[in-house]
Amino acid sequence: MTKYILSLLLFIMNLLLIQAEQLYVNPQTGNDGNSGIKSQPLKTMMEAAKRVNLNKEEGATTIILSEGVHLLTQTVVFTNDKYTLKNRLVIRAEVMPDDADWTPQKMPVVVTAVPLVQGVGGEEAKGIQPEVSHVTIEGLRFSGSPDYSYVDGNNLRRSYPIWRDGKTLDDLLVTQCLFAGNVDVLPLHVGVIANGYGLVIDHCVFFNCKNPVVFWKTDGGTGSRNAMRYSLVYGCYFSGVWTTQSTDGESFDFHHNVIANSSTVWVREKGSTRKYRASDSLFADYTNLSGYGSGPLSGSDATSTDFLEMKNVQTTGSVTIEKDQSKRNYLQLAEGSMGSNLKAGLFKKDR
Repeated sequence: MTKYILSLLLFIMNLLLIQAEQLYVNPQTGNDGNSGIKSQPLKTMMEAAKRVNLNKEEGATTIILSEGVHLLTQTVVFTNDKYTLKNRLVIRAEVMPDDADWTPQKMPVVVTAVPLVQGVGGEEAKGIQPEVSHVTIEGLRFSGSPDYSYVDGNNLRRSYPIWRDGKTLDDLLVTQCLFAGNVDVLPLHVGVIANGYGLVIDHCVFFNCKNPVVFWKTDGGTGSRNAMRYSLVYGCYFSGVWTTQSTDGESFDFHHNVIANSSTVWVREKGSTRKYRASDSLFADYTNLSGYGSGPLSGSDATSTDFLEMKNVQTTGSVTIEKDQSKRNYLQLAEGSMGSNLKAGLFKKDR
């Protein structure tokens, strides 16, 4: 009997270990031949993805990235479709913005230096590509691409740090992430671009990106709601948010966002007839409130705003960004800036 109970306990412990799969990645001290536990971390996210894709046992997976520079020289694709709403694939920072000892320097920096491949209107480099449902990406900093974006008058090179292709996929949460680019030196074409359903952008910061987020195509079926909330967009030089004909306005939550010092606040695909609602937000120092876009080379001439119902949205004023790297709110709204009351930025808890 004792032997049976011991065997049962061992079985349960092994089951719990399987259901709580964790892989640590440290680009400085890791080795891709290691086990992946905290004391023996992997070196690359690519190796973590290989192991995750091979593990068909039921249960959640968490990939934990240490501070430092995580260089992606290949697109990191996740294809294991075993995840559920509760048992998710989570890719996260070891220290999160709401942790007491967090500083901006502790954010893992993900650099996409992936070889460019041919795409529509030029070439593309994709960073993390979750081709599965029920994924969370949190607490990471994504940089722009080291490639020059200009090719010629008809072609561009584009960097997509987070890309999802599948039009039937659902539930991708990107939260407490910072996307920082520079139009002249480190161009970041789109921070997050995702087909499918349930793309939620939550407490993120997009600094000097061309486009922060594109809510892209679906298969025409049904899925969970898209959302953009409590996020700061500063210095975007095309759009603050981009929705398409496939993005159902009735199932799109847009609230507590700040879009400032940017070109066009809201871009829709040409031909879109969807209507949207924005609430409890600030649009400041923009060129156009709305426009059309039709692809990577398109312009965004001003259009009517009759598609957008705004409730408690301020459309005048200026914001101030914190540029002191010693401050916790570096590249976020400075203390006392207009819009601070909206709580847009990396922190979910009051500091």
